[in-house]
Amino acid sequence: MRVRNLAIAASVAALAATGLTLPLAGTASAASTLKDDYNGDGYRDLAVGTPNSNSVTVTFGSASGVSESRSVTVTQNTAGVPGVMEAEDEFGENVTSGDTNGDGYADLIVGAPGEKVEGKPSGSVTVIKGGKNAFTSGGHVNAPEDTAGRFGEATTWSDFDDDGAPQLAVISGDNWWYYSGAQGQAYGLEVDFIPEGAHLDGMVSGNFKRKDGIGLVLYGERADGGAWTAHMNGGAGDYGYRAEILGEGADPTATRDTAATGDVDGDGYADLVTGNPGGSKGGSVTVRFGGDGKFGAPLTYDQASTGIPGADEAYDGFGWSVAAGDVTGDGLADLAVGVPGEQVGTAGGTGSVTLLKSTAGKFTSGKAWHQETAGVPGVAEAGDSFGTSVRLKDINKNGKADLAAGAIGEDIGTTVDAGAVWVLRGTTTGLTSSYAASFNGTDFGFGGVSFGTTLR
Repeated sequence: MRVRNLAIAASVAALAATGLTLPLAGTASAASTLKDDYNGDGYRDLAVGTPNSNSVTVTFGSASGVSESRSVTVTQNTAGVPGVMEAEDEFGENVTSGDTNGDGYADLIVGAPGEKVEGKPSGSVTVIKGGKNAFTSGGHVNAPEDTAGRFGEATTWSDFDDDGAPQLAVISGDNWWYYSGAQGQAYGLEVDFIPEGAHLDGMVSGNFKRKDGIGLVLYGERADGGAWTAHMNGGAGDYGYRAEILGEGADPTATRDTAATGDVDGDGYADLVTGNPGGSKGGSVTVRFGGDGKFGAPLTYDQASTGIPGADEAYDGFGWSVAAGDVTGDGLADLAVGVPGEQVGTAGGTGSVTLLKSTAGKFTSGKAWHQETAGVPGVAEAGDSFGTSVRLKDINKNGKADLAAGAIGEDIGTTVDAGAVWVLRGTTTGLTSSYAASFNGTDFGFGGVSFGTTLR
């Protein structure tokens, strides 16, 4: 997804230098099966993409959560990482992960849609190898010869063609690409269903229509400025020839901004969650239930809906970011919704995150979290934009997803827009601010670069 400038946040600063901090080595002899365990210690790790510094910072999970002391920052200037760091690259604009080489360690997959190579369209995707000492064994770059540009706008790693092994899928501004593995020949696939002049911004995958098969959802903006969202079936030899338009134009259930997947009703199918921060008055989120061969009717929620905290006010940006994960451990995915324009107290644009609990797939109760919530580090200040990014994943391996939330407008001392990330733990009753962790751009030597733009 392209970085979208919040009206409530100041413009970001220029490139900052980054350094390398060695990670805590994994202790497992063969690594784990987790899609985002880069050092093989059995804990999921949190990756923070900061395209304004062309970097990705990985904080390594543990029984005590994450902290800046257990981290590594990777750039194109890191030893073994291909390429050269240049201001316009947008390295870290999106981040995906998966074991691309079968060694049992998750690898980091980083999109840099602004990468410029002479004689080629813009964009690249870099795969950086995980391992016991993660990101010290090099990697490789994918960049097809024929694309309209901004290759690497979004990526996924999933078994789209049903051959038993995951593949890399990549979108550029107006196309999508498929690799039979993590590298090699890129295939530009069927795109007749994509409106002429559309710009693709994001992509997610899941078993939406078949419990044993993966489909892709692409989303972006049409030439007339309207949203556009479509689902493509997967399967052997079926690379985009069958597509279903889920919503477009002024349809409030379509998105140009953000999407997530998770089984919110526990039926074994992935459900699609989309955010439309410009929908309704102050934004909305839509849930489409997966099912046997089809999606269910969309259900849309905003801050005027029963049980949703807050008020439906212009410029709140409810749905700017969305994530799905089982916070309470009951087997149902809950929703985290970023509301970066929310006013807390008298300060505008401070931002918040709303956690909506799933009750048999319905969302009629929730709680808002922000920097004025008891136990959450920091102070809510105008323009912080808390909730710009969100992610739900079980970092401390207690069976309950933890919330990571970014605030790209957070100032640290005299450093404007340093950006910061908070992690709140999941419990059987929801999130807790006990043992909350936070870290910011200055912790990693960054200037005002809006640390926390992307969370994976």
